[in-house]
Amino acid sequence: MVVKLPLMEKHEIDSLIWNRRLCRIAFRGTDYPYIAPFQYVVINNSLYFHFTDYGKKMRLLEKDNRVCVEIEDLKSDLSEYNFVSIIGKLRIVDDPNERKEAINLMAEDGRRNLSTNFLTAHGLNREDGWDSLSTEKPLIIVRLEAVKEIGVKSPTTQ
Repeated sequence: MVVKLPLMEKHEIDSLIWNRRLCRIAFRGTDYPYIAPFQYVVINNSLYFHFTDYGKKMRLLEKDNRVCVEIEDLKSDLSEYNFVSIIGKLRIVDDPNERKEAINLMAEDGRRNLSTNFLTAHGLNREDGWDSLSTEKPLIIVRLEAVKEIGVKSPTTQ
């Protein structure tokens, strides 16, 4: 007998996405998939990420913008867990106002909730603090488009 995990309702998926701040993005690699952690923010129900302008992820994005984003919430003993997988295409944000809003939200979220140690994942010096994630820098902001999402959760106990 095959046992399947229960699917999450749309409101549960939205709640998980809105209440987390870190995800993993899987890119199509040359020989193998490539996965990396990213801070994200939500604006108008779209996910936004900051990419550095160097490294493997930019080369992979230029070749193929299709990705899978995974967001999770779990207890350390895995007695309860929720996983959302979102497939879509990443697009670089060109609109200066949209870019500014995403950068400001990321910096605000970082100041409130994250260690300055995570700034190195943004390619920034942790000593400079979250204000270094600013619109004056040539930061690359990408938005996830053409989204399809599915969420699974732990079975409820009764």
